[in-house]
Amino acid sequence: MASLYTQQSRNVLRTWVLMGTFLILVILVGFVAAQYYGNASLLYVATGIAFAMNISAYWFSDRVAIASTGAYPADPAQYIELHRIVENLAITAGLPKPRVYIINDPQPNAFATGRDQKHAVIAVTTGLLGMMNKTELEGVIAHELSHVGNRDILVMTVAVVLVGVISMFANIAIRMSYFGGNRDREGNNNPLVIIGFIAAIILAPIAAQLIQLAISRKREFLADASGALLTRYPEGLESALSKLGAYAAPMQRASTTTAHLFISNPFGTHAAGQWFTKLFSTHPPIAERIAALEGLEV
Repeated sequence: MASLYTQQSRNVLRTWVLMGTFLILVILVGFVAAQYYGNASLLYVATGIAFAMNISAYWFSDRVAIASTGAYPADPAQYIELHRIVENLAITAGLPKPRVYIINDPQPNAFATGRDQKHAVIAVTTGLLGMMNKTELEGVIAHELSHVGNRDILVMTVAVVLVGVISMFANIAIRMSYFGGNRDREGNNNPLVIIGFIAAIILAPIAAQLIQLAISRKREFLADASGALLTRYPEGLESALSKLGAYAAPMQRASTTTAHLFISNPFGTHAAGQWFTKLFSTHPPIAERIAALEGLEV
């Protein structure tokens, strides 16, 4: 039977797989671009960037996530109740208290980030604080602490940087091809190379998105269950999820790069409804998550 420790080990493995896949994708795009433009230095540049970004993703991706969402430290005096809830639940979970951040946004939402339990951050929106009662807020915080406890935050946070970089590379390649680039006169005009280049700039961001989705779905169910067990009151998280599901408006700074971090879809819960949009959603439907909690025994 899988335990917390096996889940932690799997997330560490997923992180290495994610970083390795990123490395291969970027080098592949660099290779195809080098062939297309007849410039071998593009491959060397792509390889160097790939290694540098892998290192940066591990050490600095939490700062990128915080900056991307506009989060700022929660003043302990102004948000004393929030700090108290985070501290009490962290003690119950046997975890160091994460740093607490606030996002000034009316949408109720929250996320956890950081490379390990000692460098964890929990951020909540002002909309969440205004909408949730104490038991509901405890359910949300317990959910995020579960991400910290089973090391979901490691793979989730690394994905923020790596998926963003792949998308950036693809956008640059598309713009270069659109404007003709600076292709050398002796560049490779082989139709197969051109097709490969086009395929690379199209498939690379799709592959990055699929990687992102692969680490996003099941972990939400697990964090819901773990959070409910932590508070011993699943009804609190169920009620919180119901309120999250009823809020349709997107966050002001919603981004595909950080969407998988949040407890609820930052683009609005009604953004995903049909089977196709559900396939590319970073979150399971709220109704399915509530149903899973209702069948949970604590």
